[in-house]
Amino acid sequence: MNASARLSMSSLRAHKRRFAGTFLAVFLGVAFLAGTLVMGDTLRANFDTMFGDATSGTDAVVRSADAITTPGESEGVRRPVSTALLKTIGQVPGVAAAAPSIQGAGQLVGANGEAIGGKGPPTLAGNWITDPKLNPYRLAEGRTPASPGEVVINRGAADKGHLKIGDTTTLRTPDPVKVTIVGLSTFGGEDGMAQVTFTGMTQADAEKYLTAKPGEASSISVRAGPGISQTQLADRLTPFLPKGVEAITGQQSAQENTDMISSQFLTIFTTFLLVFSGIALLVATFSIHNTFAIVIAQRTRENALLRALGASRRQVTAAAVTEASVVAVAASAAGLAGGIGIAAGLKALFPAIGFPFPEGDLVIKTLSMVLPLAVGIIVCLGSALMPAVRAGRTAPLAALRETAVDESGASRVRAVTGTALALLAVSATLTGVLISPSLLLAGVGAVLALVAFVVLGPVASSTAVRVLGSPLDRLRGVTGGLARRNALRSPRRTAATAGALMIGVAVVSLFTVFGASLKATMDQTVSRSFAGDVAVSTPSFGAGGSGLSPELAGAIGKLPEVDTAVGLGRGVAEVDGKGRALTVTDPTALARTFDLGTVQGSLRSLGTDGIAITRTEADRQHLTTGSTAQLAFTDGKKKTFTVRAIYGRSELAGDYVITRAAWAPHRTQDSDTLVAVSFKEGVSTAKGKAAVDSIAAHYGNPQVQTRHEYAQSSAGGIDMMLTLVYALLALAVLIALLGIANTLTLAIHERTRELGLLRAVGQTRSQLRAMVRWESVLVAAFGTVGGLTLGAFLGWVLVKASDGASDSTFAFALPPVQLVVVTLVGVAAGALAGLRPARRAARLDVLRAIATE
Repeated sequence: MNASARLSMSSLRAHKRRFAGTFLAVFLGVAFLAGTLVMGDTLRANFDTMFGDATSGTDAVVRSADAITTPGESEGVRRPVSTALLKTIGQVPGVAAAAPSIQGAGQLVGANGEAIGGKGPPTLAGNWITDPKLNPYRLAEGRTPASPGEVVINRGAADKGHLKIGDTTTLRTPDPVKVTIVGLSTFGGEDGMAQVTFTGMTQADAEKYLTAKPGEASSISVRAGPGISQTQLADRLTPFLPKGVEAITGQQSAQENTDMISSQFLTIFTTFLLVFSGIALLVATFSIHNTFAIVIAQRTRENALLRALGASRRQVTAAAVTEASVVAVAASAAGLAGGIGIAAGLKALFPAIGFPFPEGDLVIKTLSMVLPLAVGIIVCLGSALMPAVRAGRTAPLAALRETAVDESGASRVRAVTGTALALLAVSATLTGVLISPSLLLAGVGAVLALVAFVVLGPVASSTAVRVLGSPLDRLRGVTGGLARRNALRSPRRTAATAGALMIGVAVVSLFTVFGASLKATMDQTVSRSFAGDVAVSTPSFGAGGSGLSPELAGAIGKLPEVDTAVGLGRGVAEVDGKGRALTVTDPTALARTFDLGTVQGSLRSLGTDGIAITRTEADRQHLTTGSTAQLAFTDGKKKTFTVRAIYGRSELAGDYVITRAAWAPHRTQDSDTLVAVSFKEGVSTAKGKAAVDSIAAHYGNPQVQTRHEYAQSSAGGIDMMLTLVYALLALAVLIALLGIANTLTLAIHERTRELGLLRAVGQTRSQLRAMVRWESVLVAAFGTVGGLTLGAFLGWVLVKASDGASDSTFAFALPPVQLVVVTLVGVAAGALAGLRPARRAARLDVLRAIATE
């Protein structure tokens, strides 16, 4: 071991507590990153195993070759295949068995009258396949459905809805169907596929409720005979299939299902967690850098003595880097173990809060261990590099004078550089969001704004601390004044300490502002576009839910209190070769209940061959009234439609509107996503709503809401997202608070003699504790105010950038109550961070403190 290494190890042993905060910051960041990667690998492997087990008996799947995919959706809609193919498939050499698979949307109603599931994952219904090897579901209890109205449901859905064998309930298909539960099933050995629910019916019932006409199936599952591989079976089937129908292997089908789960959920889930891991590590960088900067500054005299005794600059720098390396490796290695613990904890936690994942052992891949270890070491060493270089530059003559650790950062160069960066950030941002909409330019501006804040931190800290601390002189007297002066000692140190908290608060504020803006946008959209009195909808998002019965709008329209009731259905088609979502409705009633803006042409004359489109789509595709567009539907049929109306707004009505008569020949399982209701003049909202409720009760009891309630519920997912964001950001804020506590602890060590003198001239222990706590509060207040300012600005950038990238108009909103809460929490957290350093300062022995060099 060379001299530098020996020096580093002896220094670490002598000052272990100095690096406790750094160790913990690296540990937490690495643990979160490792836990996220291990969790992602585990879920992918477990879903792979589950799908593989569930479909192990299916060797080939016959389905439509083409799918229509609309923007924003990863999974396309395929046309059904004819069950008449079963006879042909059965005669292909090597086929042992084949069965139709009919799938559609079907949402069960629980024992309490509430719908089960529908919060993202799909609620499925289909035929119960009698061949147990071809059926991905396994009968766990009871028997298979044999008569109309009998169903098997997955055990997870039964548990959640408090249903059991023999119970009668309602299945929304979306028309309400009374069903009797005769059996419970599992999927791949699990009670269900995560939160997906499944209801298995007889084939006759499935054809009746889930298809447009009998004799159609979503696909056909095929089992091979002995000695025939899946690839051989698919190859043998292909020549016997009609044009537009394909055969894929069972393994391909299972992989597609896994990929679908991965793209729709796992990738988003892990990316979301990785972003917050990055934020936590960024916050840790500030805390680590600050710790090493203070430690190096406090050892100026020690390093100068080493230089005077003959140590070279390289040796002093190497000694500091070695210390950082030991802390980095030890903390990162411990973080890996912590990450495995976090992954195991998350895997156990999610089922407890209603998100059951497949069973299976943790999957720990090499990359998931090497990457967090490398990131932790790089972050720690990178943060310590500049302080280490500064240590090597210590002049030998510094050993002969008192150590001055005040590193004022309020330099003119820093002020000019920071101001230039801020002006550049504002220019880039304004250009990217207002003048020439560009997400890239807006993003560059946002990053420059963050850099400008960091550079200007030491310059701004002096003014900010003076302003924020000015009331302390009056409220806390000498104690408050000393706390303010201590915070002003080193602008660079104060800014670096507050910088970690600033990043955490900025991200919290960013999401708070963006969430409030999304809510305001939804409220604005409903208020501007929806002219009705109440809305009938199902409380679901994502792929969940079954929609509303198309007959519901007609039934509500017959009420004496109702003037107009219009249902909005959903269809898909390729419009001139591009997948597009269609709104299926009564265009005349739509115009009476929704504000469509300026309408060119006539919505009354769409008929069975007319289409209405938004002005945006018309301009994009160079269409006018009278132009024609070819629509290709999922049933393989193509038809030319004439543009008979162009309307201005599309938020709730969609970009393409056709009549139910035009959609009827091409539909599969028909449903509405919303029914908008307008009351007759003189009918109160309460009376009309009660009348609509009485009808809705016969159609699966969907929600009946006023316009305001509908806007609020439509934005309900935003609160859920914000809650998760806040929970994840708690880690970043915790690391920031550890940084504040660590800085104060080191500062107390540095000011031991000064604190002893204060105690000697009459300062009490409680006054000393209060002084340290108020210093912590001032640093936290500076970080919180800076974070709020930066977060609000970045929130505005995100809203405006989203506005420019979308056809919808986004509203910007600042939520004062939430931002005040963030401010109070930030300041209170600062007070909390100062408790331990304050207690430690108050315990100092007065005589020993005065005698300290």
